[in-house]
Amino acid sequence: MIKAIRNALKVKDIRERILFTLLCLAVVRLGSQLPIPGIDRSRISEFLSQITQLSFLNAITGGSFEQLSIFALSITPYITSSIIMQLLTIAIPRLEEIQKEGEDGRKKIAAATRYLTVALALIESVAMAIGFSNLNYLENKSVASIIVITLTLTAGSAFLMWIGEKITDKGVGNGISIILLVNIVSRMPSDIIKLFNTYVVGGTTVINKVIAAILIVVVIVALTIYIIVLNDAIRKIPVQYAQKLQGRRLVGGSGSNIPLKVNTGGVMPIIFASSILQTPIIIARFLGVEPKSGAGATLGEKILKVLNQGAWCNFSNLGEAKYTLGLVLYVVMIIFFAYFYTSITFNPLEIANNMKKSGGFIPGIRPGRPTSDYLTKVLNSIIFIGACGLTFAALVPIIFSGVFGADVSFGGTSLIIVVGVILETMKQIESMMLERHYKGFLND
Repeated sequence: MIKAIRNALKVKDIRERILFTLLCLAVVRLGSQLPIPGIDRSRISEFLSQITQLSFLNAITGGSFEQLSIFALSITPYITSSIIMQLLTIAIPRLEEIQKEGEDGRKKIAAATRYLTVALALIESVAMAIGFSNLNYLENKSVASIIVITLTLTAGSAFLMWIGEKITDKGVGNGISIILLVNIVSRMPSDIIKLFNTYVVGGTTVINKVIAAILIVVVIVALTIYIIVLNDAIRKIPVQYAQKLQGRRLVGGSGSNIPLKVNTGGVMPIIFASSILQTPIIIARFLGVEPKSGAGATLGEKILKVLNQGAWCNFSNLGEAKYTLGLVLYVVMIIFFAYFYTSITFNPLEIANNMKKSGGFIPGIRPGRPTSDYLTKVLNSIIFIGACGLTFAALVPIIFSGVFGADVSFGGTSLIIVVGVILETMKQIESMMLERHYKGFLND
């Protein structure tokens, strides 16, 4: 790995791209420390730190949301707008036609995504500014303060989107994904130190401390390896191309394959499921309603308790164990969204038609509709396997948190994002290096 990095830095073009990426990421982390003007930062941070449902949001924003920096919204509006545009592309035939227009079509979709990102950031900024004003968390409760906070948050999100696109064009990897990666990684050291202070330093005996240290390291390493295997797992569908007579020569007849990823939806099913479950709790907390249990709790408070991940797997208290029912709902939603997201991003009929036009066929399967049905059948099988694997990665941190109280901002979702982005970035550097006949990461 070290030798591969050294070889990459020897190439001027790659070296400049890496340095440009690092410079942009330094700007991102610097902006994450700059506070929004006109707010009582200490009181707001204390309030937000009490809402455990914001732990994942704090992770993907690199702590910017909890600290209320100018990058508090981070790239979440861009991620949301990208998902919305993907859904609209499937639902609106005109957008689907634009997307198929090649480079010009992709540019139009990208421009629409940018405008939607700014609109979403503006809506979220206004809601946050008004909400903090109603909670008396502003230093000067006035319309001018609300406008300043709104413009600051919106501009911060738009600036991060711009930096992400610049990294994609002039740096290494996908810029938005790289920013997301750095934000998550920036929170990991403090979380790991927190774990060690709680279970190792705070252990009662030397044996307990050693066991806790070994368990923490083993779980983190094993989960990381598991996610790498899950991310790279594919099912290869063999494809054969018929021979064609061109002039006096027979061409074609070569074999290939269609690589179908087992984890076809990536981390998106977990993000969808988590967002739907946690959004009602976050809104309720801002309205002063908390998840509660017991005789004095209302039905709404008990429902919020079921949706609260912090209440799951608390088997030490039999009265609280029943709220683990929300975990079952979480698993069902992950599996559902795995099928849903794959259905809008992968079209077996289109692939079957393209294969038919190019003279390709799957051995033993007739071209056209039978090929589409076969791909759908195979896809449905591997989606379920991938969804179960994804669910396991997401549940391990939740179970440890419920049983041992190990509350950290990074979990299976964050690790899946980190591993996926690192692997994709390594592959891009690998392709750059292979063009210059250097040995890259993936051959080590």
